[in-house]
Amino acid sequence: MRLLVVGSGGREHALAAALRREAPNALIYAAPGNPGTATVATNLPIAADDIDGIAAAAAEHGIELTIVGPEVPLALGLADQLRAAGRLVVGPSAAAAQVEASKAFSKALMHRAGIRTAASGTFTDLPLALDYINGHDEPLVVKASGLAAGKGAVVCATRGEARDTVTAMLGHGIFGDAGRTVVIESFLEGEEVSILALTNGTDIELLPAAQDHKRLGEGDAGPNTGGMGAYGPVSLATPELLQRALDDVLHPMLAALRDNGTPFNGILYAGLMVTRAGVPWVVEFNCRLGDPETQVVLPLVKGGLLRCFEAMARGEAPTPLELHEGRFAVTTVLAAKGYPDTPEKGAAITLPATLPEGVTIFHAGTTLDAAGILRASGGRVLNVTGTGQSFAEAQARSAAGAALVHFEGMQYRRDIGWREATRR
Repeated sequence: MRLLVVGSGGREHALAAALRREAPNALIYAAPGNPGTATVATNLPIAADDIDGIAAAAAEHGIELTIVGPEVPLALGLADQLRAAGRLVVGPSAAAAQVEASKAFSKALMHRAGIRTAASGTFTDLPLALDYINGHDEPLVVKASGLAAGKGAVVCATRGEARDTVTAMLGHGIFGDAGRTVVIESFLEGEEVSILALTNGTDIELLPAAQDHKRLGEGDAGPNTGGMGAYGPVSLATPELLQRALDDVLHPMLAALRDNGTPFNGILYAGLMVTRAGVPWVVEFNCRLGDPETQVVLPLVKGGLLRCFEAMARGEAPTPLELHEGRFAVTTVLAAKGYPDTPEKGAAITLPATLPEGVTIFHAGTTLDAAGILRASGGRVLNVTGTGQSFAEAQARSAAGAALVHFEGMQYRRDIGWREATRR
C-alpha cells in the first residue's frame, strides 16, 4: 500500500511510525517530513501548505491513502483537491475545517446545537470589543478567530489585560488575518481533557483520551505554547464522561455540521473543560489530531489504526481500534531557547546512542545540516514519549529519556502529568 503523511512535526513522525508498525511492507511517504520521519518513510521536499504540490505528488507516487496532520492544508482545501482526484484522504473539507479555522464559525454552531461552551461575543470592531470587555466579569479569555499556530488564545486575569490583548489583535494586527475577528469568552474553570474522534461524519471511534499541558512552566505557569507535553489515558475521562462527550458534544456537533451543509469526515478534536461536578464544557474544536496528544495516544494503539483510517476515508463507519491493555504514555516536549515568543534555531542536538526501555523520541522541529549534524529548526524540537504498565512508570521513563538529550538552551517541563500523579 502507498501512504502519504502530510506535515513535518512530532505528530507526523508519530503517525508515520504507527503506520510503519501496522504495515511494515507499505510504501510510506512524508511531505515534507523531518529527520525522524526519514527513518520510517520517504520524505518528499514539499511544504505542507503547498496543496497543489502535494496533490501532484500523490498522483506521481500513486498514493492510495493520505493522512493530513496540520490544520492549515485542510483549511486551504487539500482534502477537497485529493477527493476530487478520486483519492482517499483522512481530513475534512475546507468548509468543515472551519470548525477550527474560524472560532466564530465554531461558536455559532455550538450555540445552535446547544453544546455547552463559554458565553462569548464575536467582534471585528475594536471599540465594540472594548465596550464588551468593560462590562465583563474577570477573568476572561480573548481568542483570535483564525489559525494562529496555537498562540491565539490568551487568558486575561483582568479587564485591563483583555483590553491590551484585543487592542494588539484588532488594533495592531499581531496575528494578521487570523486576528481580524476576535472571540471574547467567559473563563471556564476545571480540568482540560482532549477527546479525539475518528469519524465518517456520523459514526465515531474514539482514541484514548489525553491531556495537554499548554503553559511553558511547571505547575502550569508562564505563557501559553503549542503544548509542552501530554499524557494518556486520563483517569478523569471515565466511561461515563466519554459517553457524555459523545452524547452532548461530538454527535451534536457532527449533526450541526451536516445540517450546515458542511459534513465532517476526518478527525474531530474536542478540547473539553471538565468541571468539578464532572460536566464537560467545550473549550474548542480542532479539525485534526492534536500535537503533542498524538505522540501519546498512538503508542497506546496496538492495531487497527490503518484499517480504521481506510474505512472512514471511504465514508464507512470507522472500525474498532485494538488498544494495549493497561498501557500508559507520557510525552515531554523539548523546546528551543526563547520558545514560545522568539525560539532560537540552529543549536546542535546530541541524542543518546541507545534509548532506555519504553522510550521513543519523535522529531518535531529538527533538520540535518550539510555535514549531517542534527540541529534545532523550530520552537518545539523533540518529543520524548515514555510508555509503561503504570502511569508512574511511563512518567519516569519520559523524564529519564528527556534528560539524555542535550542542545544549547533546551527547556522542558519535568512535571508532565502532575494532576494525574496527584489523583493517583
